[in-house]
Amino acid sequence: MKIVSRNEELLRDALSCIPQPSSRTSLASCNRLIRFEDISAAAFKIQSGVQKTPCMYSRLSKQYGMDIYLKKEFLQYTGSVKERGVLYLLMSLPQEQQRKGVIVASDSNFSMAVAHHASELRVPVFVILCTSTAPARVRMCRDYGAMVISYGTTARDSQVHARRLAQENGYLYLEEEDSAVYLSGLGTVGLEMYEQVPRLDAVIFPAGGHCGLLAGSAAALKHLNPHISVIGVESESFPVLQQSLKAGHPNDDQACNNHHFYGDVSGVCFGSNSLQLTGKLVDKVVAVREEDILISMLRLLEYERATVDAEGAIGLAALVAGKLPELKGKRVAVVICSGNLELHLLQQCIARALTLDNRVCRFSLVISDCPGDMSKLLEILAREEARVLDIKQERTFVTSELFTVEVICTVETRDRIHTAQLRNALLERYPTAAWTER
Repeated sequence: MKIVSRNEELLRDALSCIPQPSSRTSLASCNRLIRFEDISAAAFKIQSGVQKTPCMYSRLSKQYGMDIYLKKEFLQYTGSVKERGVLYLLMSLPQEQQRKGVIVASDSNFSMAVAHHASELRVPVFVILCTSTAPARVRMCRDYGAMVISYGTTARDSQVHARRLAQENGYLYLEEEDSAVYLSGLGTVGLEMYEQVPRLDAVIFPAGGHCGLLAGSAAALKHLNPHISVIGVESESFPVLQQSLKAGHPNDDQACNNHHFYGDVSGVCFGSNSLQLTGKLVDKVVAVREEDILISMLRLLEYERATVDAEGAIGLAALVAGKLPELKGKRVAVVICSGNLELHLLQQCIARALTLDNRVCRFSLVISDCPGDMSKLLEILAREEARVLDIKQERTFVTSELFTVEVICTVETRDRIHTAQLRNALLERYPTAAWTER
């Protein structure tokens, strides 16, 4: 039975004037109107191949004055929501193409999802990566079952090589794009959240350069309940979606494809389908600072034991930054869509987030280089319950009077109030103490 609603009319209006996408993949024939039936069909078809991830009430709710439910898509096998769209895309390919195989050329979450699910479906899969790709990403693609080939020094080199191999061998060259099949697979997230959390008031998604999840899920949610607010969040550093919505077409002027911290959030890969759907069905798009994303990552690690990347944390960052005051007292679901943070970045991100959260601070002061003066300083730190992380003494290059030592100390505190108390206690004893601003 065909179900027609006002929201399907919105979808039809949104896509009626969309031209066929460029021939960057051979899936142009898959681009057509995305309907609620498409999303339902995708949910049925992929149910045995992806996790139905939990959407759980968060302890962060009290801190931000609303009922927050976290949709934990980072628990998918490859750590990313992209698996939903990829699996449906691969299952929809003709058997002849499945026999020949597929090829991708990036180190993104999309490529890792293709590597895993193509291997599970016994579809030959090749991943072309440039020589500068992080070894961990290369290893993961191999572990998922792909044939990995290193080629070229830039992403552009590997893409050109992948296209050539696809043409010569009959492989299907895949790039993340906004075909109806791929968007329908991603839209199953919205379907699940509606079932898991009754009486939802709003749902927050990552946006930026990859807004297929936002567009596909908005189609599902607005069909089921037009009163649910659908909100997208992107970075202030490159607000590609907001710029594109204003221009009426995808705008790559703000792209930042080489920024490893932002990963899949940066750059432009959405097409007219995603953009038009977002313009028609999404209620609001907000931008957050890098500092807010880092603190969001810290909150998720502490309160949810969830290690996520920038794409996974950016939705919660809108609440951390106070960008959505209208949601106070309401039931809000936030999609935590990705957990593929490289280890060397994890350490840097957490250290920086603790500093931004006023829980790690550094100060310097000059004391007499006499027995007992250092112990007096340590007594103050102990009395104020500050944990010393690092302490250094500089004698040679001290510019003050002779026989003094400059002490540079890094300490950990509980919060902003505790930091202020420590600062006042030190200034009372050492008026010339200088604090390093974050």
